[in-house]
Amino acid sequence: MMIMKFGGTSVGSAERIKAVAKLTASYEEPKMVVLSAMSGTTNSLLEIADFLAKKNTDAAQDKINLLEKQYQLVADELLSAGEYREMSYNLLREHFSYIRSFTLDLFTANEIKCLVAQGELLSTALFELYCHESGIEAFLLPALNFMRIDREQEPDHFYIKENLQRELEKYPGKSFFITQGFICRNAFGEIDNLKRGGSDYSAALIGVAMNASAIQIWTDIDGFHDNDPRFVKDTHAIAELSFDEAAELAYFGAKILHPSTILPAKVGGIPVIIKNTLDPQAEGTTITDKASGKGIKAIAAKDGITAIRVKSGRMLLAYGFMRKVFEIFEIYKTPIDMITTSEISVSLTIDDTSRLSRIIDDLKHYGTVETDHDQTIISAVGEGIAEGSNAAQSVFNALSGIPVRMISYGGSQHNISILIPSSFKSQALNALSAHLFNH
Repeated sequence: MMIMKFGGTSVGSAERIKAVAKLTASYEEPKMVVLSAMSGTTNSLLEIADFLAKKNTDAAQDKINLLEKQYQLVADELLSAGEYREMSYNLLREHFSYIRSFTLDLFTANEIKCLVAQGELLSTALFELYCHESGIEAFLLPALNFMRIDREQEPDHFYIKENLQRELEKYPGKSFFITQGFICRNAFGEIDNLKRGGSDYSAALIGVAMNASAIQIWTDIDGFHDNDPRFVKDTHAIAELSFDEAAELAYFGAKILHPSTILPAKVGGIPVIIKNTLDPQAEGTTITDKASGKGIKAIAAKDGITAIRVKSGRMLLAYGFMRKVFEIFEIYKTPIDMITTSEISVSLTIDDTSRLSRIIDDLKHYGTVETDHDQTIISAVGEGIAEGSNAAQSVFNALSGIPVRMISYGGSQHNISILIPSSFKSQALNALSAHLFNH
């Protein structure tokens, strides 16, 4: 079976939903279609949640009414007058009645995830209705019946596999299934999610559970590009990447793929294929365990980075200092992206500053703490670029004249990372493309 995941822009209108239905139906291989919420829906639901948290029920009601009207227009355009359109009206009334119920009582943080989950539930329900009206035999498998995370917020692989199989057994001999991305239950049975962009992750977890032939991620661009097309002109799609190369690009800023997607696919040995919904004939990018040649293949940029420097004379010749520093970040569950050290100081970067003030207070016990905000990590990614090649020299030559705050080289065979002020991001990306790829 093949997994086909479609993001919010791919199902962002009635026209796009119709195109996705036609596209998926054209594949003869058994398939599971994983859908995100329609583009803009999750943001609207989060705005509603914010209004409710601030007890601004009038603003929340207005936003709910507006969102419902938008969905009614989609239903009118998607479905012909008659039975299926009436079914869509009943569906919308049911979901928006549920959404409005949150305005009647005290709104708590635990209810946000229940509210936000409505986006995926709506998109998959409308997609199923359109398939049925079009004569496409497709069956909806609710993700909340089989997707679960454990107490550590990690996927419960055994539960997912066992319960997904039970859902499939309800439809013997059938070959076209639909489910929601992003949403799941937690260890207590409550509605939860895999965080923003988690539909890619859902597709990978489902693919591994089903031992899929491939995991297709359909988006609005024809695969990984060698640089960010939002900042650099004339970028080119990359036909093949290894799992390690794709993981580095995804983690360090390439928005086309959720960073968590790669590990399950790599462990399961399942190819991941990035395809363009707007241009289905484009080759896209195929990600496998094999690398197609060495050298720098792509550049990625990760914004919103904060650099922290801890300087202490006690660090000199002292064992255990680094452990104490790392324990602080572990306590506050804050991942570190880059790290460099000298005899008396350590510099590192984070992208989650929600606990920054407490982290700094604890670090001050060990030395002087300095922070630099509004930084960007620029990463050059490719197979074997830290194995005696001249890749590092090429990167540094390209960035001549651009202030560099930190360098990470040698920790990975696939990555050279440079920290620069975010104001120099566009200049750096274009310089690297010109120097490395002759763009």
